[in-house]
Amino acid sequence: MIDHMTFRVTDIQRAKTFYSAALAPLGYSLSFEGNFGMNILGFAYPDAAEPEGKKADVWFIDGPSPYGGAPATTGCHLAWRAANRAQVDAFYHAALAAGGRDNGAPGLRPDYHPHYYGAFVIDPEGNNIEAVCHLAESVS
Repeated sequence: MIDHMTFRVTDIQRAKTFYSAALAPLGYSLSFEGNFGMNILGFAYPDAAEPEGKKADVWFIDGPSPYGGAPATTGCHLAWRAANRAQVDAFYHAALAAGGRDNGAPGLRPDYHPHYYGAFVIDPEGNNIEAVCHLAESVS
């Protein structure tokens, strides 16, 4: 089970604006914004099992790592699970409205499995992000 992941970005304010909009339909919100020698954003999903009712599991850090490597995380695929197909649709439209580029409109992907309903967007850094619902039908 994955606990959290971190991505480097070239423009933290752009990442904040984009991901605040794109992840809101999935129930995520900005839960941490700070500076520890670098600007950091954390996005969390409500989870009653966590001590404070939520825990940031997606982090963004402004600029290159002091240990070398590329200045931003690019070319990755990151998918968030949606509770229903309407959330997938809302994620897609919010991400496009916030500056993302279409990489696959919402719809069934039966080649993955019969109920795989997903949408794909290229984020401002060039990552392929997705919202996916695995349920046979939309559940509210």
